[in-house]
Amino acid sequence: MPDALTPSRPLSPHLQIYRWPITMAMSIAHRVTGGALYIGTLLLIWLLVATASGQKAYEFASWALGSLVGKLVLFGYTWALFHHLLGGVRHFVWDTGRAMEPGARDVIAWANLIGSVALTIIVWAIVWATR
Repeated sequence: MPDALTPSRPLSPHLQIYRWPITMAMSIAHRVTGGALYIGTLLLIWLLVATASGQKAYEFASWALGSLVGKLVLFGYTWALFHHLLGGVRHFVWDTGRAMEPGARDVIAWANLIGSVALTIIVWAIVWATR
């Protein structure tokens, strides 16, 4: 307990009061989606190997990826792919020295998030429409 001789020090920010800037959240998401792309790529390799391995292996892989859980994983993989792609474009723009102002950084970070969600929905709407 502070007294008159010991001034109280400010507390460090913690998760209940600290607001993450959108640029920080997108930076973390960029790293996470990069890691998720490894797992998703292994799934695609599994599908290709199953296709080359014969009818039974292909049917099992097709069933697994065609199930509800498989489709959710593929949906997430699609979003991770678009998010990581647009995050790379965002970093490329920053490498040119553009969009570094505080307002522009936030706009381009929001565009990264909204664009990745929109592109994912568009791709999956096309997939469902052509079935």
